[in-house]
Amino acid sequence: MEAEKIQYVIAMTIYIASVIAIGFHYAKKASESTDNFLIGGRSLGPWVTAMAAEASDMSGWLLMGLPGVAYWSGLSEALWTAVGLLIGTYLNWLIVAKRLRTYSIVAGDAITIPDFLSNRFKEKKKIILTIAALFILVFFCVYAASCFVAVGKLFSTLFDADYVYMMILGAVFVVAYTFIGGFLAESASDFMQGIIMFFALSVVLVTGIVKTGGISQLIENAKNIPGYLEFFGIAQPAVADGVQQISETGKPLFEEAAKYGFLAVISTLSWGLGYFGMPQVLLKFMAIKNPNELKLSRRIASVWCAISLLAAVSIGIIGRILYPDALRTASSSENIFILLSGNFFIPIVAGIIMAGILAATISSSDSYLLIAASAFSKNIYHGILKKDASDKQVLYMSRVTLIIIAVIAMLIALDEDSVIFTVVAFAWAGFGATFGPVMLFSLFWKRITRAGAVAGMVTGGTMVFIWKLLVRPLGGYLDIYELLPAFVASCIVIVIVSLCTAPPAKEIQEEFDRVKNYNFN
Repeated sequence: MEAEKIQYVIAMTIYIASVIAIGFHYAKKASESTDNFLIGGRSLGPWVTAMAAEASDMSGWLLMGLPGVAYWSGLSEALWTAVGLLIGTYLNWLIVAKRLRTYSIVAGDAITIPDFLSNRFKEKKKIILTIAALFILVFFCVYAASCFVAVGKLFSTLFDADYVYMMILGAVFVVAYTFIGGFLAESASDFMQGIIMFFALSVVLVTGIVKTGGISQLIENAKNIPGYLEFFGIAQPAVADGVQQISETGKPLFEEAAKYGFLAVISTLSWGLGYFGMPQVLLKFMAIKNPNELKLSRRIASVWCAISLLAAVSIGIIGRILYPDALRTASSSENIFILLSGNFFIPIVAGIIMAGILAATISSSDSYLLIAASAFSKNIYHGILKKDASDKQVLYMSRVTLIIIAVIAMLIALDEDSVIFTVVAFAWAGFGATFGPVMLFSLFWKRITRAGAVAGMVTGGTMVFIWKLLVRPLGGYLDIYELLPAFVASCIVIVIVSLCTAPPAKEIQEEFDRVKNYNFN
């Protein structure tokens, strides 16, 4: 093996060993109960809550998908996506976090999102619970697959090895330590991984600016590409069979810049709506030990998110200026962070920095697998199929389900040409539209009914598929990110159905009022 690759292996091994150590540290506590395994006994501090929420939310697309979009088509789509995500992050922490933490305690001490929604409406026939659990299983399989694609691309690029084998290797590692340590291991490692991601982005960004001759020179060079630095325009690589063409002088070719109009901006900003329905983030709100510390968590999360998103977009632009023809397809452009790290630093340092991609991927995939496993074991197996199951049986089923879901995600991730940003966008829309509206109305509207909640969830979830597969391909004004129309449709249906059905029972309304005055002291 080449000396360079050996150094990569050493850096990655050190990182992987650290994560596994965390898993074993929490193994005993995780095995004590399903409450510990799935939500950590509500014992997280403010820093871990903030960093774990953001690290599990951003995933590998922060270091690969988002820079790849900026590299391929310029500033507009990547920047407006980042702005939407930043706004959504702040509002979710400001509006939802403390209210959900309180309500999840009052509503039967719920430890999963399906549990909370089911308890919120005091349902006896577990319809909401079942629908919520099934949607979580479907979309988290897709989400976990996007993470496995990221780690597969990373390892195959670094070690010049077969993508499929590298993807499977990464997936097995993620499953192993999540299986051992559960939620506490996942949260603690996410905290560490959030720091690594931040460090990796910052170091590559600063070095890249220096390499391009400074910010002013970077901007000047980027302006030479039609539409590349426009807020309301977008660069159009000249492609043939998906590959960007090169001129006789060796420069990548671009067509005339396309418009990025108001509708496109609103569509892209709507990424922020997804936060209100992200189980991996919402679960961290529910798991904090002291809800009064959520204000500190909000500040930490918002600052981390703002700097990381700005760095990710900038890195994509820097990469296009320094290596304009190195990555000539939309899929390969997602390797720009790897390319920059490998060329900027000596191998051992580059390996540590590229561990940031592994960190980003693992910090998300462990959350996705754990929540999906809980959706089946806690909500379907224990809630519906075997109500008399012991805590140990539920814990065992959680681990078995985790492995099964990981296998399904690996099968989805077999396609090496998958574009991480596209895969994540679909799953993000699915969660945002399915759970976002019903979560907001459940927390803040006393009049929402069980029928309204069910109708809203089904509408939001199915509309994502309909708009993505049938409507959006028609183009024109219908070419809108599926999250926006699905979210709006779900809200409308919730209000209409709730007003057309009998008001919630007195018990439910009294509980809603009790949440306002709940005192943790």
